[in-house]
Amino acid sequence: MRDAASYITKLPKAEHSAPEWQAAMEALILVAGSGGPTMMARIGVMKALNRHVERVFNPDRKDTHLGKRKLKRDQ
Repeated sequence: MRDAASYITKLPKAEHSAPEWQAAMEALILVAGSGGPTMMARIGVMKALNRHVERVFNPDRKDTHLGKRKLKRDQ
């Protein structure tokens, strides 16, 4: 958590004031101050780091088998 806090404080002012970084800092403060779940701070920092990455849908991805199982008696 200390590394994340020092990274955020060293950011340029324009990036430092972005809403994603503000939320990440708030989560870090809550975790440090009240001993809350560190996963929330981690999620906030990761979202801020990847805020410019666009998620794309991959149609070639293999489908899951959920809902397609057949029981032995139904064959």
